[in-house]
Parts: sequence; structure tokens; C-alpha cells
Amino acid sequence: MKRTLRIIRADIMGYCMGVRRAVEAAEQALLDNPLRPVYTYGPLIHNPSALERLSEAGVEILGPGYAPIPDDFHGRSVVVRAHGIPPQERALLESRHAMVVDATCPRVLSSQKRAKSYHERGYRVILAGDRDHGEIAGIAGYAPDCILLGSREDAENIQNWPERAVLISQTTIKQSEYDAIAGVLSRHITDLIVLDTICPATVERQKALASLAEKVEGILVVGGRESANTLRLFLSAQSLCSHAWHVETAAEIPPEAYSLSCIGITAGASTPDDVIDAVEQALQNV
Repeated sequence: MKRTLRIIRADIMGYCMGVRRAVEAAEQALLDNPLRPVYTYGPLIHNPSALERLSEAGVEILGPGYAPIPDDFHGRSVVVRAHGIPPQERALLESRHAMVVDATCPRVLSSQKRAKSYHERGYRVILAGDRDHGEIAGIAGYAPDCILLGSREDAENIQNWPERAVLISQTTIKQSEYDAIAGVLSRHITDLIVLDTICPATVERQKALASLAEKVEGILVVGGRESANTLRLFLSAQSLCSHAWHVETAAEIPPEAYSLSCIGITAGASTPDDVIDAVEQALQNV
């Protein structure tokens, strides 16, 4: 008799608004501009399957580790991903005659504008998040002398404390990490403004994961290896559940997962719906 594996999906998972908007912008650019290729400045999405599909459709990635920036785009489209880019890099693209399609997430765009505003008003901008993440690099471009903090420990190691500062987070940082950094800064900076810049979807995604963990024996976190928010989901899943695995595709589902009687699925903000569906389908075929 065939054994039935019960599968429960997290209430909130997969594409966030910003990523879905960026993918749709690239797809629309392919339709609107007959010139090929259509470029993206950096990988549009941290998911190999999605990037492969875009590549097959005529999208080429520019930037460090990818294709070099052309001397002249001759009017070809360049899609700015949801993470955004520094103003200096946008100016470079425009100076080389690129048709810039700005798909920066509205929430990230707000952080960029606020960083610029506070910097111009004399506040030291402090950014909390992954130092090497595109979103942080983009925001930092609007506040040249900003301080980058990846952890509470980084905050504790600040040598010269500013008198006035504003704290801005990467939109996908965990609330507990942000609160810990803010707590350290508040003890040393008298005039400190802490902005609420974490995307609500990030918080809700973590809450949905916690709820899911109460109902299952194990959790599969589906998403790209380069996705920061997927990694945070996986780390949370490990702390919440005795069995947790991070997979990019259905082919990576470990044999142990099939031995459970009830398993949960969640996914990062850059994981396409069809990849999630394929993982669920593979589990159903046990």
C-alpha cells in the first residue's frame, strides 16, 4: 500500500512584491524593445531556475562576475533589479545611452531617498544588513560616509561614535537582529533615529514559518543559495524544527525527507511558483 506523506505549505512564501515586479519588468522590456539582448544590472533574482529562463528569453546579466558594461548600449534596455543601484552607477548607464528600466522595490527606493535626505541634513547614516548585498550597496550610494553594520558585534566595535545618526535596515533583515543593533547604538548615540524599514512581508514570512513548524516534523526551505532571505528562513527553520533542509530544486530533496509523515514547505522571496510546485509534486510522488 502506498504511504501518504502529508504536505503543508507556509501561509506566506515565494515571490515578494518587489521581485515579482522586477521579473515582470524584464519580461515587459523583452516585449517592448526589439533590440537584443535586454540587460539586467546584476542578477535580477537570486534563483538559478528563474535566471536560466530569462537568459533563454534574451536577458543578459551585466556587472562584476558577469558581462562587462558596454561602451554604448545604443538604446538597449537595462533593468535595474529590486535591490536598486547607487546613483553613480545609474548615471554611468545613462551616459552610455542605456534605456534604464527602474524596477527598484518601492520600499528600497524609500530607504534610498531617506538615506539621502538624512545625509544632507547632517545625520550619519548607519545601515544594518549584509555588507555585500546589492540593496545595501545601493542605499550606501546615497550616503557616502555611511557606516555598515552586519551584526550586533559590528555595532559594539564602532570606534568613533557620531553625535547624530539615523539607522536604516536592509528590508529583509530579521527584526531581532535589527533590534539588537539598535539597542547597542541607542546606548552610545544621543540623537539616534531608528527607521522602520524592514519589509512587512519579511516579518510575516518568518511568522508563517514559526506557525508551520508547530504542525510538521520537518521543513523544506526552497530557494537559491545566493538568496539572503532564503538563508535566513533556513536558519530559522533549523532553530524551530528538528529536521530542516535548504533545496534549490526538487532534485535536491534528501531521502530523509520522504521518510517523514508530515513535512512543511516554505520558500524565499525570489523563488518562482513553479519551482515550489515541483518540490511539492516530488513529495507527493513518494
